[in-house]
Amino acid sequence: MSPKWRELADRLADQIRSGEYEPGDRLPHIRDLVDAGEGSKSTVHQAYKALEAEGLVTSSRGHGTVVRPRARLKRLGIARYDKAKWRDGDEVAFIADRVASGRAYKRGEQTQTISLVQASPAVAAGLGVPEGSEVYARARLVKEGQQPTHTLTSYYRPEHVEGTRLVDPTPGPAGRGGGFRVLYDAGYEIDHMKERLFARVPAPDEVAQLQLPPGEPVVELHRTTYTADGTVVEFAIGVHAATRFAWEYDFKVPDSAAQKTNEEGPRAE
Repeated sequence: MSPKWRELADRLADQIRSGEYEPGDRLPHIRDLVDAGEGSKSTVHQAYKALEAEGLVTSSRGHGTVVRPRARLKRLGIARYDKAKWRDGDEVAFIADRVASGRAYKRGEQTQTISLVQASPAVAAGLGVPEGSEVYARARLVKEGQQPTHTLTSYYRPEHVEGTRLVDPTPGPAGRGGGFRVLYDAGYEIDHMKERLFARVPAPDEVAQLQLPPGEPVVELHRTTYTADGTVVEFAIGVHAATRFAWEYDFKVPDSAAQKTNEEGPRAE
């Protein structure tokens, strides 16, 4: 069984995440919780210190314990995949989001599990392989501090990644530059992507894994990554806590009519 201070901290964290305590609200005084039977003074104090360590509250003399204002993480669009970030540096996609949001990060906040699995219908369609084929699954859970933000599972054809760092289960990105750098070094330079998003009700295991408050939906992402010749080198499925991200896209507005004219060339008089 969890110690009493941990149970109290988890209960208060659920109330914060559900909005029962909103940003700027003051949590009850320690003495009030002691009088309400929530435990001894040291139990409540330890619970509050845990909430502070998890980034949910701030404590100061004269102001008590206050729910921390929490801006949503920016989930960048194409900018998070800028080759200069991962090919020439070490700013993998989830780190690019943190940097753009002005938030701290640790590489170890991404865990991963590597396994050979049979391709489901969705994965088979995404990778362009027969259903039931063996493919590598690289499942990651990403946290900000102690709070999970999303999961992302990338699927690869074995011939593309066998023997590379992408099948190494060490926590954190797959070495300097992450997975895209590994593919680049193996001769598979990514060129373009297709992303599909939709919101849905989370499954019970997702509620537990992402520590979702009651009623919070998730945003599911399907990402297909191609080389310049159209080879699919990754198909990924991500599940994001809906209230923890603000999806941000910056792009040039297309003009297909002008593009068609340029491709056809000047018309003869």
